[in-house]
Amino acid sequence: MTLAGKRLQTGDALAPDADWWRGGVIYQVYPRSFQDTSGDGVGDLIGIAERIGYIASLGVDAIWISPFFTSPMKDFGYDVSDYTNVDPMFGTLGDFDYLVKVAHEHGIRIIIDLVISHSSDQHPWFLESRKSRTNPKSDWYVWADPKPDGTPPNNWLSIFGGSAWQWDGTREQYFMHNFLTSQPDLNLHNEEVQAALLDVVRFWLDRGVDGFRLDTINFYFHDKELRDNPPLAKELRNDTIAPAVNPYNHQLHVYDKNRPENLDFLRRLRSLLDEYPGTTAVGEVGDAQIGLQIVADYTSGGDKMHMCYAFDFLANERLTVARIRKTLTDFMTAAPEGWACWAFSNHDVVRHATRWGSGIHEREHYLRMLAGIIMSLRGSISLYQGEELGLTEADLAFEDLRDPYGIQFWPDFKGRDGCRTPMVWSEYEQSAGFTNGQPWLPVPPEHRHLAVDTQENVQASMLNHYRRMLAFRRAHRPLVKGSLEFLETGDHVLSMIRREGNEAVYCAFNLSEEMQVVERPQGLVESLDGHGFSGFLRADTIEIPPYDAFFGRIG
Repeated sequence: MTLAGKRLQTGDALAPDADWWRGGVIYQVYPRSFQDTSGDGVGDLIGIAERIGYIASLGVDAIWISPFFTSPMKDFGYDVSDYTNVDPMFGTLGDFDYLVKVAHEHGIRIIIDLVISHSSDQHPWFLESRKSRTNPKSDWYVWADPKPDGTPPNNWLSIFGGSAWQWDGTREQYFMHNFLTSQPDLNLHNEEVQAALLDVVRFWLDRGVDGFRLDTINFYFHDKELRDNPPLAKELRNDTIAPAVNPYNHQLHVYDKNRPENLDFLRRLRSLLDEYPGTTAVGEVGDAQIGLQIVADYTSGGDKMHMCYAFDFLANERLTVARIRKTLTDFMTAAPEGWACWAFSNHDVVRHATRWGSGIHEREHYLRMLAGIIMSLRGSISLYQGEELGLTEADLAFEDLRDPYGIQFWPDFKGRDGCRTPMVWSEYEQSAGFTNGQPWLPVPPEHRHLAVDTQENVQASMLNHYRRMLAFRRAHRPLVKGSLEFLETGDHVLSMIRREGNEAVYCAFNLSEEMQVVERPQGLVESLDGHGFSGFLRADTIEIPPYDAFFGRIG
């Protein structure tokens, strides 16, 4: 399954820093919605390659590409039927190789989204597994007998609604699915399954990828005894992972996911990655109750994940000084040597420009401040395509929906299509420059004036604010890899010092609608510029306008 056991030659413009991921900035591309070159209304790999210059101009370190593998597309690529090939709608393996080459030539690394907690029910592995209880792959998926009354073996629920168990008449057993019924869960208790999945990882490493975003990494193992999940008290429920209308939130998920057996498999995976210097893995931890502790467990010790991608800042609750401090402090306490990857938006949640920005009087100033905050936190960063343009969540009509999740729970939950609409490249071109055909999701009219070509040459645009802030971050090493110390400056101002070696940077953000004045911290010698914010230094104080920031050098 490997390509002669070695990585393909894919360009030589990458910096030789094996530790690049620590503090790296990752730009998430949702390929269906980024750039279409074939005219079928769906983005493709060549489209990403054609836009590499734009991505490089942002100043990011890597691209995370959401799934492009062969798939029936019941969940838009998160249901894989062939782990080692490209779905024709996205192109070919040759197109992927070309994309990696072009990206590397621009100094951009490629991270791919690997979905190995489950596959499509059209995967050859599952087609064989469901034939009988005795075939060679009969134990490759999670099968269980019904209760005596014919009902499912336990109370586990699917994130997409209903039971996590689906009856199969051929085997006269249930199979487990944490998501759609067409996404059966692989049985990672089976060593052959683990070996097959590690072969997939090696295939793509040999193809030149620089790392993996591992989907739903805490879902890999289930409880062998199939014990019922306990109920979760109403006051502890959280709608970050599943919408409030979904009873999935009524359970504490201790047996259908978050199992301790996962740690040994993650060590095997890390050992494989270590054979390819400079590669990395970021695991998506899907848990609203104990997510930070899992992130700490999975990134501690230097022998599992390089970093984890948590949902703490993907929730509906608007950011506050106290919440940011608590989240970072809790993580640093639980895993002082661990590393997190922070995100405010992605392909699964309402864009933060809407989620947090709705009702904000000066929303553009607010979004600029949020960009400054995420780029100043200790950890790596994931930016979602269009975030740098200030794109809001699209409000789509029911007939335009494509997401089965939204269709299932409409109108209480509208699904994920609103954050997946096409990237807007040109205000006046057909489909905003995304495609020559009919786009798979409509281009929101309100996005057109935010298109890249309208912002490109406007110094004060949101796009150029992101570029400035990313350049400022790169120019000051403490913001990339440094330690973090919070300072007490009240409920409205988030203040911290980032230190690396002999260099230290003071950062202060005003999360309120009023001018804030804070004391000049001890050791502050000068203000820093180049970031685009307007907070200023006086003799003994710092004044920060509403939704603005100040950066200074600590001597």
